[in-house]
Amino acid sequence: MHNLYYGTSTKSVYFRFGLIAFDFITISFFIVTSMVELSSWIITIDVIIAIVLSLDFFARFFLAGNRLNFLIQPISLLDIVVILALLAAAFIENLGFLRVFRSLRLLRSYHLLRDLRSQYRFFARNEEVIHSVINLFVFIFVVTALVYVFQHEVNPLIGSYTDALYFTVTTLTTTGFGDITLTGDIGRLLAVVIMVLGVALFLHLLQAVFRPAKVEYGCPDCGLKRHDPDAVHCKHCGKTIHIETEGL
Repeated sequence: MHNLYYGTSTKSVYFRFGLIAFDFITISFFIVTSMVELSSWIITIDVIIAIVLSLDFFARFFLAGNRLNFLIQPISLLDIVVILALLAAAFIENLGFLRVFRSLRLLRSYHLLRDLRSQYRFFARNEEVIHSVINLFVFIFVVTALVYVFQHEVNPLIGSYTDALYFTVTTLTTTGFGDITLTGDIGRLLAVVIMVLGVALFLHLLQAVFRPAKVEYGCPDCGLKRHDPDAVHCKHCGKTIHIETEGL
C-alpha cells in the first residue's frame, strides 16, 4: 500500500491519478446535487463516497510517519468534516454544504503534484494558474452553497442554486444589481462577509488567474524567484539570468 501512495512506479502514478479523477467526479456530483432536492439515491451515493473517502483517509493515516501531525493538518481535518457531513446529510440536510470542502484537497498532495509536473509539461508551466483557477472555483462554490443553505427556505428571492450563484457573483464582483438581497440578521451578516471577501480574497484570486505567467528561477544575486518566461535580466537587480526554455 505504501508503494501505491508514495512509490514511483507506473502503477503508483496511475493510482494517484485515479485519486485525482475520483476527486473530480465527486466534486462534479456535489455541484449537480446542490441544485436538486435531497432524495434517497443522493443519500445512498453520499454514503458510498463517504466509505471510499474513509478508506483513503485511514490508509494515509496508517502510512503517515507522524500520525498525530497528520490528524491536525488542515487537509486532514477538512476530510474528516466532509466524511461526517456526507453521513450526516441523511439526517440533517443543512450540513450537506460542508461536502464542498472536499474540493480543497484537489492537487494538494506533494506526490500528486510531482507526478503532474513530471508527466505533463503544460502543468509544470502553468501550475500556479491551475491552482488559482481551482481555488477560485472552490471559493465561489463554497460561498454560493452558504447563501443557498441559509436563504433558500426563508428568502423567496433565493429559490434555486442558480439564484444563489447569481447573487454571489454580483456581490463578489461589487456589481450589486440589487434585484436579489439577503434577508434576516444572518443573511445580512453573510452579505457583509461576502462583500469583505470580494474586496480581498476574490480579487486576489482573479489577479492570480489572469496576470502574466511567471517562472520559478532564483536570481543568484538578489534571490528574486519569479520572472517572466523570456526574461534575460532580473527586474530587481539587473543580474543576467539564464532561464531554460524550449524556444518557440
